[in-house]
Amino acid sequence: MIDQLAAAAGRDVSRETLAILERYAALLLRGNQQQNLIAPNSVSEIWPRHLLDGAQLLGVARRDGSWLDIGSGPGLPGMVIAILGGRPMTLNEPRKLRADFLRDTVEQLCLADVTVADAKVERLTGKFDLITARAVASLDKLFGMACHLAHSETKWVLPKGERAQSELDEARKAWQGDFRLVPSRTHPSSAIVVAEHVQRRGKR
Repeated sequence: MIDQLAAAAGRDVSRETLAILERYAALLLRGNQQQNLIAPNSVSEIWPRHLLDGAQLLGVARRDGSWLDIGSGPGLPGMVIAILGGRPMTLNEPRKLRADFLRDTVEQLCLADVTVADAKVERLTGKFDLITARAVASLDKLFGMACHLAHSETKWVLPKGERAQSELDEARKAWQGDFRLVPSRTHPSSAIVVAEHVQRRGKR
């Protein structure tokens, strides 16, 4: 598993880091018994479907800096990225129960430079070097919700499903920038949208 994680994340993964990921997986499964954190049919595939899936975003990013995970839910993909070294990390989750789960998990795993922002993304302030979000909104809506949190060099790393290309085509009607699609390592029919220099069309 270490080799798979390292290949996905694009960096070495120590046994200590793997142990933290294993603890996170255990906390996730335990928390899933109290609230619906992940889909029941994905419990048996937690490593490929959730952990390796998050790890690959770190590899796609290929740079360090401050991260924001919008609509983090139980910490997917932000917690995985943070454990593997993507810090400082802000986990944005407006739902109280899930935000409480994130805070407890951060404390139990002793993750430095990881904070939980329990507010709607539109109310957040600051600027981030890397922004990710999983199953939050269409690209067009996501850019509209969070563009105030990006600076001129921010890289967006956004896992999308089979409709990645069509979502990108739709977003391009209102947004301009440098866009590319990276095939997902864990879902062959899915893609990751990588976007830089994103701004509304017509804006100077």
